[in-house]
Amino acid sequence: MVLRRKWTNSLIFVLLLIGAIFMIAPLLWMFTTSVKDRLDVFALPPVWIPSPMHFEKYHEIWTKGPLLSGIKNSAIVAVTVTVVGTFTSSLAAFAFAKLRFAGKNAIFMGLIASLMIPYPSVMIPQFMMFSNVGWTDSLLPLIVPGLFGNVMMIFFLRQYLSSIPNELIEAAKIDGSSYFGIFWKIIFPLIKPAVAAQLILWFMAIWNDYLAPIIYLNSENKLTLQLVIANFNATYAIQTDYPLIMAASVVALLPMLIVFLVFQKQIIESVAISGVKG
Repeated sequence: MVLRRKWTNSLIFVLLLIGAIFMIAPLLWMFTTSVKDRLDVFALPPVWIPSPMHFEKYHEIWTKGPLLSGIKNSAIVAVTVTVVGTFTSSLAAFAFAKLRFAGKNAIFMGLIASLMIPYPSVMIPQFMMFSNVGWTDSLLPLIVPGLFGNVMMIFFLRQYLSSIPNELIEAAKIDGSSYFGIFWKIIFPLIKPAVAAQLILWFMAIWNDYLAPIIYLNSENKLTLQLVIANFNATYAIQTDYPLIMAASVVALLPMLIVFLVFQKQIIESVAISGVKG
């Protein structure tokens, strides 16, 4: 029995190691390509560790395109949407989980049903609506809808809140606390791990979003980071300047990599706890 367990653990370890290699290899190739000479990019056999390494492209990318403004625009959209949207999503989750009002379940099921609507089916009407109010070629279409919350976050937090005893709410009401006071002083501190995990995942999704920005943005100074990277690819792939493209991609990846490495514990713990409680 012990021997079988050891063999099973060894097999799982080997499979996970192979999976990790397949996940890390493209990232390693992206970085090494960014410090290669152009000829080394097409060398056979592939050059994984170039010698010498050329870091000139990391200086060049800032002058070849609006990379800095792209980072700024992506940061404005991601931070604004996630901070305000997380707050409104938390309030909605609290209402659906702990408050009693007419039509609560029907409204919640309607929100969940909206997840089944594919984005392409609402893309054109949404564009026409924002165009009629003059919001095209601005960051507003990317920011305003997210301020009202995220359905997946509402669902996740509602499931998380279902394990919190209702007696806490009743005791606070007896003490004269308002519903917002109950949420802010009691509920929100209890769901901070789940909120942190969902905020980080939502931030990463917005930072990497490409479809919505390409629909609404045209001016160079309004482009988000992913559009700037796409323009780098369209312009310099023809010139086979792949080290420049990869250097810009590495810079775009760094914020997400740092965020995930710093907060990976909260993400994993929150998902595990919500799975057990759900």
